[in-house]
Amino acid sequence: MKGSVEKRIVDRLQEFTEALERGEKISDKFTIRRVVRRVEPKPYEPRAVKKVRQSLGASQSVFALFLGVSVKTISAWEQGVNPPNRMARRFMDEIRKDPEHYRKRLLQIVDGG
Repeated sequence: MKGSVEKRIVDRLQEFTEALERGEKISDKFTIRRVVRRVEPKPYEPRAVKKVRQSLGASQSVFALFLGVSVKTISAWEQGVNPPNRMARRFMDEIRKDPEHYRKRLLQIVDGG
């Protein structure tokens, strides 16, 4: 039976360290993989922006403060004048996943904590 996952990881890292110390060509001894994962935020229509804001129970001005943008920016997003930028969309994705957590965080910020 193979050892635990943790033991196998430690053993392989030890083998890797020893190979480096011996000056071996790593690509000859180990499989090298590069994994790239891009997490694209979903697009936000005006109605969706407003829904996220309302899930926090926040006014446009409080939501703007929370996201680090101006009230005019929030208004423009909610009116469909401009779409939210990538970072704002990513943050709103996170808020949608756990609105209760971010509602608590928002209250802490508003209360000065």
